[in-house]
Amino acid sequence: MNTKRISLTIFTLLIGIAVLSPAWAKKDLPAVNDEGMILVENSELATVYADPGADLGIYKRFILLDATVAFKKNWKRDQNTTDPLKVKDSDMVKIQKEVAELFRDVFTKELVDGGYTMADEPGPDVLLIKPAIVDLDVEAPDIQSSTRTYSYSRSAGEMTLNLELYDSLTDDEIVKATDRKRDYDSGYTMRWRTSVSNRADAKRMMTAWAKALRDLLDEARQSATPTSG
Repeated sequence: MNTKRISLTIFTLLIGIAVLSPAWAKKDLPAVNDEGMILVENSELATVYADPGADLGIYKRFILLDATVAFKKNWKRDQNTTDPLKVKDSDMVKIQKEVAELFRDVFTKELVDGGYTMADEPGPDVLLIKPAIVDLDVEAPDIQSSTRTYSYSRSAGEMTLNLELYDSLTDDEIVKATDRKRDYDSGYTMRWRTSVSNRADAKRMMTAWAKALRDLLDEARQSATPTSG
């Protein structure tokens, strides 16, 4: 990589990731992280670090790793406050699996629709995408039980994405972004929550992330394309 050339594309498009998201407080963050990546100061709504010499325009294919999914601390305990048997460990495993599968579907579709191709192995034009969902908080999970129950909440919940982009051949980290999203809070109105509605809300949040990544790659590719004349 040309470490002397700062890629304005990365900085411009990473700001776009932040614009799609709720406010993200950045307190006492170092200007340069342990990997030598630079903090994107103008991304007011997200925490983003980028390799100043990276060129995302070379990537036409991608490898998307399965997203790891971790619940918010004490989520099970809080859910079981009134009913100790409401959420079981098996329910949590099921939700984690469904969230990871939905993430893969959403990101794969967005990138493939944008003209990017899935790759089976590393290559000079292959971008490695490592996602992680953390602090997953499903406020009213639709848990299967022997008796029919109804779940209500003002919001579907929230989750945070930790996204890392790597060159698949060198394993050099190019971008590291963290972004939190929370579903719309209806105020005093409690809404009936089902597995279908929870999935739709999660998909909407993930789609915003996927579109931001696609825009980032599109802009980098366009910048790398020589102009005639």
